[in-house]
Amino acid sequence: MATEKRGPLASFIVCTRNRADALEACIRSIEAACQSLPAVTSELVVVNNASTDDTAQRLARIAATSSIAMTLVMEPRPGLAAARNVGMERSRGQILIFVDDDCEVDPRYLQDLERHYAAGERWVIRGGRVELGSPRDLPFTIKRARTRARFTPDVHPGGFILGCNMTMHREVALQIGRFDERLGAGSPLKSAEDTDYLVRAFQLGIPIEYVPDMAVLHHHGRDTREAIERLHRDYSLGNGALCLKHLVKAPWLLRHFCWTMRSACHELLGGPRFDPEVSLSHWPIVFMNLLGAIKFAHLAITKRPHGPETTQSNRQLVR
Repeated sequence: MATEKRGPLASFIVCTRNRADALEACIRSIEAACQSLPAVTSELVVVNNASTDDTAQRLARIAATSSIAMTLVMEPRPGLAAARNVGMERSRGQILIFVDDDCEVDPRYLQDLERHYAAGERWVIRGGRVELGSPRDLPFTIKRARTRARFTPDVHPGGFILGCNMTMHREVALQIGRFDERLGAGSPLKSAEDTDYLVRAFQLGIPIEYVPDMAVLHHHGRDTREAIERLHRDYSLGNGALCLKHLVKAPWLLRHFCWTMRSACHELLGGPRFDPEVSLSHWPIVFMNLLGAIKFAHLAITKRPHGPETTQSNRQLVR
């Protein structure tokens, strides 16, 4: 167990932009989880990513009466990856817990987390179950598998564990480095900053594990096929960029693109769609993957800053 002198054991990191209502519910659920296991010292770092609603005022009121230690950070640069990098730098905990602002953590979240990390395995990225927060929302951006599993390149890393419920020891984050700020919501490539992080971890030999507890409820708010299709296009754009970025060191990502292309051709001949439940086609995935690769090439050529993945920049994570 961590002592107060060494800082908290766990740091919840929540990045937010213009979601004041959802954010308040998220924070209350984290407070409840911390109160249910006070023996695990915890803190909450909230990164306000240039919100233009009343997020700052609400956060100030919540922090004044919160039952857990809170650090409020303003990050004016838009982008989830940039906000996550600042959150990591300002956190003090031994274990980093990334939770999205539209999620609520289960009251037993810390009990589950403590049990999984009690064995002493530090070199792992671990993500838990993600359930729908509202029955009105369509079943997307969730992970309901009931069995524990470790990642292999036979499956695409996108969605193996979700960035809205992702944990790791500080030493793991130090080894992998910062999130790539060209990727993620609010960036030119719109998504995949979490998937990129998993690919880089895998290249370093760090296991990626899904566990069927450590649960969160995801209130993503998308209840129409059109909204899901827009999000899926954004995910496919980021995944195309990811494929080109890691073409040399993770060529197995290209294999997944080839499989998608083959499935798209079969779809033209009456084969199944990518997601029959939401009626998503394979073809937008193919087109957006290609567009994402082209956009990433442009950003790389023009030397777009992406949060250097160097030892020097990672020293800020050391506590």
